[in-house]
Amino acid sequence: MAADPYDTLGVTRSATDEEIRRAFRRLAKELHPDLNPGNDAAAERFKKVSQAYDLLGDPEKRRQFDRGEIDASGEPRRGYAGAGADFGGFGARTTRGPADDLGFGDIFSEIFGGARGPAYEGTLRSRGRDVRYTLEVNFAEAITGARKRVTMPDGTTLDLNVPEGVANGQVLRLKGKGEAGVGGGPAGDAMVEIKVRPHPEFIRSGDDILSTLKISLDEAVLGAKIEVATVRGPVNLTIPKATSSGRTFRLRGKGVANSTSGKTGDQLVTVAIVLPDEIDDKLSYFLSEWRQSHGYNPRK
Repeated sequence: MAADPYDTLGVTRSATDEEIRRAFRRLAKELHPDLNPGNDAAAERFKKVSQAYDLLGDPEKRRQFDRGEIDASGEPRRGYAGAGADFGGFGARTTRGPADDLGFGDIFSEIFGGARGPAYEGTLRSRGRDVRYTLEVNFAEAITGARKRVTMPDGTTLDLNVPEGVANGQVLRLKGKGEAGVGGGPAGDAMVEIKVRPHPEFIRSGDDILSTLKISLDEAVLGAKIEVATVRGPVNLTIPKATSSGRTFRLRGKGVANSTSGKTGDQLVTVAIVLPDEIDDKLSYFLSEWRQSHGYNPRK
């Protein structure tokens, strides 16, 4: 004998249609076989919950059950079989039309992102689960874009276009590349999380790239033209006379392309003056003489 459908769904007999729907949605999320692989107890309970909702989710069947005309299995009770009513067996439709009339499609769309209604013997047609991967790219590939190959769990490979300007931790969605659907449902998606390897010279800051340029004492004093590395190739940077450590120069358009704004950031190059490992006597004497006549205090 089938259990009371109200008890199975955990609702009272006075529950509204929406309360019944919410109860089924909660239990379906908890018990669906896709979410409990190998759990026979959950699968059996899920089947009973689905049967209960098949009855109580249909307003006409619910009224028939409440009047005692049909039992919890949807079968006519003794004394009603010859009354001329068209009840049908459990799971059949009388005058309701397709299974989606009970709202299975809407509910399982919420749970699985596109599932439809019940299929043969209580197995629900549902969207396949999404799968997740991590793809590591180097700094330049993240900035300028790249084509990478991802190995799927079944050993097959998938070519992936890494878009220009992708950020560390960004997730790329590959439609239909996840697990196969249940009961003919659509496949899930592959979610590829991008991990960007750190670069020894560059740091990303929003759409800008930060770097440090080491220059010599004479380059700082006399000025120079120095080749600077960028992710898009080397460029020449003019260092003017009397350039101090910490001064920052902007290389326009050498940063990250922003697909949303359509603009490209800059590379900000900060100068660091590096003294020689050894200061010879000639340089020491010159600076001593120079300090006596040109000394200054940069901390003021």
